[in-house]
Amino acid sequence: MSSIILEARDVRYRYPRGREAITGISFHVRRGEKIALVGPNGAGKSTLLQMFNGMIRPDSGVMLFDNEEIRYDTRSLRQVRRRVGFLLQNPDRQIIAPTVYQDVAFGPVNLGYDEAAVKEAVAVALRQVGLEGFERRPPHHLSGGEKKRVAIAGVLAMDPDVLVFDEPTTGLDPSGSEDLMELLDELNHDGKTIIISTHDVELAYPWADRVILLADGRIIREDVPDVAFGNPTYVRMAHLSIPVLLELSVELEKRGFTIPERKPRSVLDMVHIIEHQHSHGHCCHSAPGTITICNVDMIPDGTIPAWVQERPGIAVGAMGTRAKQCAATEQIALEFTYGVIDKCILRALRGKDSLILTTGNMVGRVSERVEAYGKESGNTIRVVNLNTANQPPVTGLTNEEMKKDDPSY
Repeated sequence: MSSIILEARDVRYRYPRGREAITGISFHVRRGEKIALVGPNGAGKSTLLQMFNGMIRPDSGVMLFDNEEIRYDTRSLRQVRRRVGFLLQNPDRQIIAPTVYQDVAFGPVNLGYDEAAVKEAVAVALRQVGLEGFERRPPHHLSGGEKKRVAIAGVLAMDPDVLVFDEPTTGLDPSGSEDLMELLDELNHDGKTIIISTHDVELAYPWADRVILLADGRIIREDVPDVAFGNPTYVRMAHLSIPVLLELSVELEKRGFTIPERKPRSVLDMVHIIEHQHSHGHCCHSAPGTITICNVDMIPDGTIPAWVQERPGIAVGAMGTRAKQCAATEQIALEFTYGVIDKCILRALRGKDSLILTTGNMVGRVSERVEAYGKESGNTIRVVNLNTANQPPVTGLTNEEMKKDDPSY
């Protein structure tokens, strides 16, 4: 099976009686990638996105899905639109039914699912976006963020391989934007390929696996974020600005700091650079704090509040909608609601403990992120799973190295 799931080959498109919006674009998207199309208004982002599931047919060139050229007859478009889900900027244009259940069920019903399969698809989709219990609510009574989640659930109910978001955070406040981007991370971790368009470089830089800079209907640069945004000439051509963290790393390098080849994409990365400069890679605390993980779907009610109460001063973060709902239900005060893993790593490096509430395979993601940081930095941060006993530490050191440093290990 090819790793390429979407591909454009020299596609062009001109609006009737208008300018050429897409001028000979070629690129591909790999399975499981997070791609950000970044450019100013009028760059051609929305037009290009609508080619991904056949909403717009290029005047010339071809679009391919799963190595097959997209065909534009009704049957073929129905199939590709089931596998490539598209989310509009304005959810009010996408929500058409009088209740949340009916709207989310629209896709499965039109795909011919029987009643039981429709109910299951709707239940799973609403659970994924954190809207369980919303089935009978009228969509027009919901907040902007909730409407976006209803629209996402309507697409997820058809179980697509690719999710395409046109300016996903439009109309959301900072907290709502953070929650939505975290949901996209969860969906990607569950195997979905995610493509977004945005003009917000601060949103795209830390989030994307790969960035495609667009301007005037053509690709200016396509690469990993620190390279795509790292050349001021290309950034200016795309009418954008350099992300703050990348700009800061350039200034630090000019002042004699050693900047790694992989440029900082988070506050944690930046702190590591500064600490490495002054302490040669060793954390300034001899005893880093511990990060505890809890899968809220697999622990009895009341356990977490009691555990937290026994540990005064511990900071609690929540990753994912269900984890945040659990915290609200159990009246657990949250210190971190976005960028949780990195913030807990930073806290551990100060010798402080933290608890991360999450669900499903996101538990493994926490361990993977801490392990990756440990291998990169040489710092040892212990990760404990509250749901299981005798969880081994996650560290950048091998077992043999730890035994040398700590005979009791």
